[in-house]
Amino acid sequence: MIGIVGIVFTFVMVFGGYLIAGGKMAIILGSLPYEMMMIGGAAVGAFLVANSMPDVKYTLKSVGKVFKGAKWKDSDYQDLLCLLFALIRIARANPVDVEVHIEEPHSSPIFQKYPKILADHEAVDLICDTIRAGTMNYDDPNQVEEVLDKRLAGMHHHSMHASHALQAMADGLPALGIVAAVLGVIKTMGSIDQPPEVLGKLIGGALVGTFLGVFLSYGLVGPFATKVKAVVDAEHNFYLLIKEVLVANLHNHAPDICVEVGRQNTPHDYRPSYGALAEALQAVKAAT
Repeated sequence: MIGIVGIVFTFVMVFGGYLIAGGKMAIILGSLPYEMMMIGGAAVGAFLVANSMPDVKYTLKSVGKVFKGAKWKDSDYQDLLCLLFALIRIARANPVDVEVHIEEPHSSPIFQKYPKILADHEAVDLICDTIRAGTMNYDDPNQVEEVLDKRLAGMHHHSMHASHALQAMADGLPALGIVAAVLGVIKTMGSIDQPPEVLGKLIGGALVGTFLGVFLSYGLVGPFATKVKAVVDAEHNFYLLIKEVLVANLHNHAPDICVEVGRQNTPHDYRPSYGALAEALQAVKAAT
């Protein structure tokens, strides 16, 4: 919702100020279809040239993050801590018993209690692979943490592609606006024998290209890229939390301590209170 409010506010302030200053929308509206065709078409064409089809689809999908915000909410962080707590308790009691959960997570009654987490294959794979490493005696915390850091860095790099693609488009839009403006000037020079009234409209139409390129860059596409980056960074904290809890487990801390390490490393806006988490863990203990 806040994204829509921001877009509306930007349009109202820019064009409202223009109209109040005595500007006429007729010139902008008359040139807008042609200028948008040149600038927008060139921007989309360059975007397609610079990205593979999977990256194009991923970027278009990521634009929804501007309006939806981060995928993971505060309740999801508490659910994650409860899920990890249950798995750690089972693994500590008998490593063989946890294998059925990490080998077939979609059939696991523990994972099924948290469908949103179960639907995220990256989170599930990260949890299962790390716990599996512990059961295989690959339990050097420093080595596991190094492997996880590299894996998480790769995941984050891939997730940031949409933001980089949008930012590249934003950086190119002002130049494409100049291209459209130059074409408008060329068109104007072909009518140099016309009276000033006609030339004024032609020059005004040409300048719409410069305006449109800068406006789209700094007023829309650039902020979209920034918001996508912020949302990706926020969502990445969810996967970092998995690493913190499971590495603490490899240090042989008690399951409650492992979860508390995770709780304290949860971003403040999503961090469950100690009392709420303790109550949720009691329910997990009762169920397992």
